[in-house]
Amino acid sequence: MNGAGPAQRFRPLADRMRPRTLDEFVGQSHLLGPAKPLRQAVETGQLHSMVFWGPPGSGKTTLAHLLAERSGAEFVALSAVLAGVKDVRKAVEVAQQRQQVEGRQTLLFVDEVHRFNKAQQDAFLPYVEDGTLLFVGATTENPSFELNNALLSRARTYVLKRLDEDSLVRVLEQALQDAERGLAAFATRIDRAGLQQFAQAADGDARRALTLLEIATDLVGEGEPIDEAIIAEVISGGVRQFDKGGEAFYDQISALHKSVRGSAPDAALYWLVRMLDGGCDPLYVARRVVRMASEDIGNADPRALTLALNAWDTQERLGSPEGELALAQAVIYLACAPKSNAVYMAYKAALKDVRSRGSEEVPVHLRNAPTRLMKELGYGQAYRYAHDEPEAYAAGESYFPEGMQGTSYYQPVERGLEIRIREKLAHLRALDEQAAGHDK
Repeated sequence: MNGAGPAQRFRPLADRMRPRTLDEFVGQSHLLGPAKPLRQAVETGQLHSMVFWGPPGSGKTTLAHLLAERSGAEFVALSAVLAGVKDVRKAVEVAQQRQQVEGRQTLLFVDEVHRFNKAQQDAFLPYVEDGTLLFVGATTENPSFELNNALLSRARTYVLKRLDEDSLVRVLEQALQDAERGLAAFATRIDRAGLQQFAQAADGDARRALTLLEIATDLVGEGEPIDEAIIAEVISGGVRQFDKGGEAFYDQISALHKSVRGSAPDAALYWLVRMLDGGCDPLYVARRVVRMASEDIGNADPRALTLALNAWDTQERLGSPEGELALAQAVIYLACAPKSNAVYMAYKAALKDVRSRGSEEVPVHLRNAPTRLMKELGYGQAYRYAHDEPEAYAAGESYFPEGMQGTSYYQPVERGLEIRIREKLAHLRALDEQAAGHDK
């Protein structure tokens, strides 16, 4: 099978090839380059509590192991998916005993730390404060949203980046060159082009890249090369990173929306396909596309909203893959359409007034009068029926509550249909001014 010795036979390649030194570590040069703070902390062994935030396979767990080794601390790992407060307390008790008996500090590594609730996160604080624990958390989610401020204030956050294709190829080459832990027996049975295909399929994840290579070595016969057929079989069905509800999710939604707003149809289509290919619910995308039609196009091209709703309806009626094509049509149309956020800005301005001014009374002349009492109170008596006025417009009339006359929210832009709307509103305001002049 692979080149591991008998004692290592059941350890995955990704685990066997975990870097033992900073020199073996690939990537994250912005943190581990010469004179960088994290490298200095590792090399000097003078550590502090920290949070590693980065995508899967970027080296978070490996860095924690290196920190523990260089500092002489005991490495203890917890998974926030499985552990609770009871497990934290037990880890603390053992750490306290170790500190008293051996004089050694404990590095407590908490994977997926964002999955701990507030009470579980708070359980660390006293022991991080008194030095019982050197806390290292790993998360794929934005810590500012997922972790307590009290915990964040006691730990420094380091952002790890996804590995690029060249870095992943280096990781694979290390595995093929390592006779002790890796797959040196297969070094001549796969070329660089094959490694690049695995690196591309791994999508920034070193652990996934090594797993793909290991699977390939299990599939080939004795002395056979890892050829195109084997590579295609191994990477088939692989998906791009798309964490539903996670940081990548919101980043890609944001990229799609901003590409549409920026009138970049090709980029908008790319992000749409990235999301769909990664497993995003097409109906979620459909809802967001409808939002884009109103927020960024509005009345500059009202057909955009209709097309977005039609795409949503098509997705619900037909499902995949026909529905996704309708979404692509809508996204491209929206990206090419004239842009206006006038409706969006008007809505926000009106909402601000509504929330700040309280419940203003409806002017008497705008009230309905279905009963005799209401008529006696003058409800609706001074109302001017617009259809009976010249141009079907009651010039000079106010429809706002008392004290809000002349308020303006909607400011059409000079693009698309809103050019005509702008001209129409300017004409009506001129009629208002004329009516006000006649009243003086």
